[in-house]
Amino acid sequence: MALAPCRLGVNVDHVATVREARRAVYPDPVSAATFAELGGADQITVHLREDRRHVQDRDVRLLRETCRTLLNLEMAATDEMVAIALAIKPDLVTLVPERREELTTEGGLDVAAGRAHLVDVVRRLHEAHIEVSTFIDPDGGQVEASKAVGADRVEFHTGRYCDLPVGARGPELERLRVACAHARAAGLVVAGGHGLNYENVLPVAAIPEMEELNIGHAIVARAVLVGMERAVRDMVELIRFARR
Repeated sequence: MALAPCRLGVNVDHVATVREARRAVYPDPVSAATFAELGGADQITVHLREDRRHVQDRDVRLLRETCRTLLNLEMAATDEMVAIALAIKPDLVTLVPERREELTTEGGLDVAAGRAHLVDVVRRLHEAHIEVSTFIDPDGGQVEASKAVGADRVEFHTGRYCDLPVGARGPELERLRVACAHARAAGLVVAGGHGLNYENVLPVAAIPEMEELNIGHAIVARAVLVGMERAVRDMVELIRFARR
């Protein structure tokens, strides 16, 4: 019996990374998002970092105006970022941890440790009718903490699974499966992302409770060779295959 469809969110941050390498005006992540939607993306995801190393405020404003699917804004839970989200009003905000010295997001947000602050952040976003997701490690305690602060969704950090050799991924994949079932039972929408590519996505996409995958670097890397629309379409087909 086929599983319910799993949505694909395409993260266009690394299009902006190429642009910022030369401080140029191209390639434009806003244009890339349009081609991603043409390829079948269900959602466009961008991470507006505090140091603005890739995506810029202008990009998020234009994406809000042009995105035909859903706009997911990844951001740290700071007053500056909350103010930007309240002004732009994305469909979804995903709260992520952020360290300026990191190359990319290294792990999940410790919702349990930051519960008092996050309750207020989630409340403010909800008052603006913005859904909230927390980007967390596949851990039952973090699922419960996310539910407690009022999050609507969780996105599980899949990086540890992706970084392991193929033959050693079993325990981490099982950890993801258990966490997904826990989150669904708690009434949360379930997503996953970080490090997923065309070689490792199938087992994660096949988890029954997985409702959405957010993938960026692998799609942008393939798009350099075959174009964004084709790169997205290839990933959409893989996810569909996994759900059969």
